[in-house]
Amino acid sequence: MTASGKNPMKPAIAPGLAAPLAPTATGLSGVRFYPGYLGRAEQEALLTALRQVLDHAPLYMPRMLKSGRPMSVRMSNCGTLGWLSDAGGYRYEPAHPATGRSWPPLPDALIAMWSEVAHYAHPPQACLINFYGPSAKMGLHQDRDEADFDAPVVSLSLGDSCLFRVGGLKRGDPTRSLRLNSGDVLVLGGSARLAFHGVDRIYPGTSTLLAEGGRINLTMRRVTRPDIETTTLRRAAAQAFHD
Repeated sequence: MTASGKNPMKPAIAPGLAAPLAPTATGLSGVRFYPGYLGRAEQEALLTALRQVLDHAPLYMPRMLKSGRPMSVRMSNCGTLGWLSDAGGYRYEPAHPATGRSWPPLPDALIAMWSEVAHYAHPPQACLINFYGPSAKMGLHQDRDEADFDAPVVSLSLGDSCLFRVGGLKRGDPTRSLRLNSGDVLVLGGSARLAFHGVDRIYPGTSTLLAEGGRINLTMRRVTRPDIETTTLRRAAAQAFHD
């Protein structure tokens, strides 16, 4: 957000009037859907920033926890923490598993998006970057490796469309499917924060945003509870003072 409180990612629809932001009804409690949140020019600008992120933190192939088999998506992260999946379990770490380097910071455009749609007072700490090829998919799962479930998961789609499925708090609960297109934003919060969700399929050739085709999904999360983070920072500051 700018000092004036305006979102630099959203153009005005008329002089002095900002575009109204209201989610499209999904019929699912806690699920907020913003179709076409980013226009083409905004997507291209974000993609340029994202390529700089991936130059520093390249995509890698994560492995499933139980089987050790590679997933069908390639992943990376940006932010102070990044989500990992390997033989060591599902967890957040401050560094890339292959390069050992700290994750690069979130692009300003993503922080601005979080500020507008998350409805949460504290900034995101992690953004998981998933790249889906034409045949990639993601089985039903919960995002529950975070300590703060009061914060939502904010998801942005770039590139080819996908068929996204979301259900309830149990794997066997009924599900509903949504088609997510490039520029769409989906928020899982409130009663849907721990909803099972996944990607059933990619629709190749539905977007020209990515020259190589495929879909990029960006999911921003809050990992630690703000009270714990504040306490940790205060302890670190006190220790530095005594040193």
